[in-house]
Amino acid sequence: MTDLWDGLSRAFWLVATLDAELSEIALRSLQVSLGALLVGSAIALPLAALLAVRRFRARRAVIAVLNALMGLPPVVVGLVVYVLLSRSGPFGVLGLLFTPTAMVIAQVIIIVPLIASIAHQSLRDLWAEYHDLLISMNVTQTQKIATLLWDARRALLTASLAGFGRAIGEVGAIMIVGGNIDHATRVLTTAIALETGKGDFALALALGFILIALAIFVNLTIHWLGRTEREGRW
Repeated sequence: MTDLWDGLSRAFWLVATLDAELSEIALRSLQVSLGALLVGSAIALPLAALLAVRRFRARRAVIAVLNALMGLPPVVVGLVVYVLLSRSGPFGVLGLLFTPTAMVIAQVIIIVPLIASIAHQSLRDLWAEYHDLLISMNVTQTQKIATLLWDARRALLTASLAGFGRAIGEVGAIMIVGGNIDHATRVLTTAIALETGKGDFALALALGFILIALAIFVNLTIHWLGRTEREGRW
């Protein structure tokens, strides 16, 4: 019990004093996850809008695949990205393996189906309201998509935050493609796994506190956005 309280007190002290190692790991984790969020949202949101607006033969199949990929095991994603970026892989010449860029790529693949699926549900409902109006105005496909994305921006932000929550808590894929290298690719989740194995529970707990705080912040933001969305659109 004494060791537990000692570890907790040291963990709180590390957080309160903004320990250098702790801050470095947290900032790198945010950098990687926010980078993945920006790229993933840029891919997923227009895709979701396109699926809501355009009717084509394979549309239902694409939507079904996106929904299925929401449950894609992260370690499988990490393995695929590792093979592609390894020296013997097709993109090995780029030298991206065991870099933050490789971690961003893995997280993008993980979060795109999640963001696209959540966003598509909101955009589909909005398109049902806007369909007749936009058709009567004879606007282009691009204008339809832009209108939906703008008017549903709050719901889309919720979808993106859900993707960020998934990315920031990911460990399997980024452990494989990042290698958990100190001062290079070590992030919150991989550092927690490492420090726990080493027996440094104080640092592991401090990292865990930051990860929990980020998760709570994201969930509270999603809850607030969802409540305000029900009260009325901007």
